[in-house]
Amino acid sequence: MNVSVVLFTSDLRVHDHPPLRAALDGAREVVPLFVRDRAVADAGFAVPNRLAFLADCLRDLDSGLRERGGRLVVRSGDVVREVCKVAAETDADEVHVAADVSGYARRREERLRHALEAEGVRLHVHDTVVGAVDPGAVSPASSDHFAVFTPYFGHWSRQRLRDPLAAPRTVRVPDGVGSEELPTRDGLSGLSPGLAAGGETAGRARFAAWLRSGIAAYEDRHDDLAGDATSRLSPHLHFGTLSPVELVHRARRAGGPGAEAFVRQLAWRDFHRQVLAARPAAATEDYRAKHDRWRSAPEEVRAWREGRTGYPVVDAAMRQLLHEGWMHNRGRLLVASFLTKTLYVDWRVGARHFLDLLVDGDVANNQLNWQWMAGTGTDTRPNRILNPVTQAKRYDPDGAYVRRWVPELADVAGPAVHEPWKLQGLDRAALDYPDPIVDLAEGRERFLRGRTGTP
Repeated sequence: MNVSVVLFTSDLRVHDHPPLRAALDGAREVVPLFVRDRAVADAGFAVPNRLAFLADCLRDLDSGLRERGGRLVVRSGDVVREVCKVAAETDADEVHVAADVSGYARRREERLRHALEAEGVRLHVHDTVVGAVDPGAVSPASSDHFAVFTPYFGHWSRQRLRDPLAAPRTVRVPDGVGSEELPTRDGLSGLSPGLAAGGETAGRARFAAWLRSGIAAYEDRHDDLAGDATSRLSPHLHFGTLSPVELVHRARRAGGPGAEAFVRQLAWRDFHRQVLAARPAAATEDYRAKHDRWRSAPEEVRAWREGRTGYPVVDAAMRQLLHEGWMHNRGRLLVASFLTKTLYVDWRVGARHFLDLLVDGDVANNQLNWQWMAGTGTDTRPNRILNPVTQAKRYDPDGAYVRRWVPELADVAGPAVHEPWKLQGLDRAALDYPDPIVDLAEGRERFLRGRTGTP
């Protein structure tokens, strides 16, 4: 009786899961395995919000497998060592895993391949599990990857996606395979109080609701800060409780400008994955060095982290991050521009803070979006600066988003909430809210001087 092991990583689902389907097609019994990788904790990536969401995902995955007669096997330690141990315990002859793009994931894959080959076990790595279009599927004639999104999107859009796979009806797990207890949220400290629930069941329910009532208006409303009209699916994409291939297919079937705009965002995710696959150092180093002379400004960075900069839309977004472990995409652009260009602080400071809190903290998306806003990445206008007041008036015109997250300003009516320092007399004195920590014009001049090397 042959056995295969399926190593789950960033693909915590039973629907549209090529490694699981391939394992079931090739073996009578399968070990669905998740390894709690100690290297992730050692690198500082095992933060409370993502650990809580992961616990939800693993428990839901186990439930989905049990509905089909199986169960999830959980181990802790070095991934390669634990996979080899499970393969030896069950006399497995194959291991199936999804391909991924980070430098760590690719080194892990190579280590796993060598270790398994030494034991006579085959490793099968499956594409289009974590992304819709894999990094090697499209590339320009003159390079190994696209550095500009628009031409990449043209090629990406012409790719024929594989058909989504149905969830298996039956999963048979060998008897006697030991497993640790499934993790829970219990006992985790430092969680954002508004953190959403994880798991494939929650993800599929959210996507179904989004198709019914959100996607049609997405093109017009995705930048509406107060309207909260984005899909909020990014945590589920990060943990793989939803398949990007399935999302693209179903969005295209829905059709219309909103669906097209949503698919474009999924393509951005794949764009960043192909950049990181080609340039893994971009996770920590400038993709396009500008020789910036970044400032060390600990007090200003602290005010930024706490949402006390004196610019209400920036503070609202940062407080949303603290409360939910998530932030509206327009807010992410604004706070990143503010930190890197108005304060002229190294993008890595902001990227680290985001990774400490974001439930969707993804190395490719997070680091390369930060570089995009800092002007050291793929942005074709690297010196663009987003004015937080202008942006707030455009994307939160009546101030509802600001008042939701900055209650000190709840009684300031209308668009005046975006510039509370302009209030007069007792109206200003009554607010327990700081003055701006930087003048926007001065911040702009400082950034441009630093970027050009002007004394």
